[in-house]
Amino acid sequence: MPGLDGFGVLKKLVDKRLKLPHIIFATAYDQYAVQAFEVNALDYLLKPFDKARVARALARARQFIEAPPPDSQRLADLLESLGARAAPPTKLLLKTSQRLLLVDAKEMVFATIEDGIITIATRELEGTSNYRTLEELQASLDPNRFWRVHRSYLVNVDQVREVVPWFKSSYQLKMNDRRGSSIPVSRAQTRRLREFLNL
Repeated sequence: MPGLDGFGVLKKLVDKRLKLPHIIFATAYDQYAVQAFEVNALDYLLKPFDKARVARALARARQFIEAPPPDSQRLADLLESLGARAAPPTKLLLKTSQRLLLVDAKEMVFATIEDGIITIATRELEGTSNYRTLEELQASLDPNRFWRVHRSYLVNVDQVREVVPWFKSSYQLKMNDRRGSSIPVSRAQTRRLREFLNL
């Protein structure tokens, strides 16, 4: 959903005074469960999920439409749907110079993918990752800190040193790695950057 997340869509509906639909959130992150309850979500699916879990969510939605449960039961159901979900990993594996190094996720400045290989850069190191896709890597990281600014780049917003205007109203991000790498911001994400920086 470029530009808006599920909560952003709901805010737009509320702003337009439209009746809210019945909502089932599907996300890789568990930290928004209570917020989902506050906007009356019927269920909260955590990725990866299977057909059986989706079927249970739809059955719960049908049951709710026929006979809405009290709010306390809905919160209990949402929390149950989270299960015993493990916290995102705090360490990332970097392969560099025939060594396997563990670094804190917050030390990652950016990650990029080329020819199916993910490279992770920290302030001091650069190495390849054992993740197969940027989507997989992103799902394991804090969504408030790591942003997919381009199909080939995932950045740590805390490690952006400078926002550089580029041609045709686009931007590049100058990063805090030792090379001061420049990361392009895709057209789809430029709007989000402008909103974030009030440009």
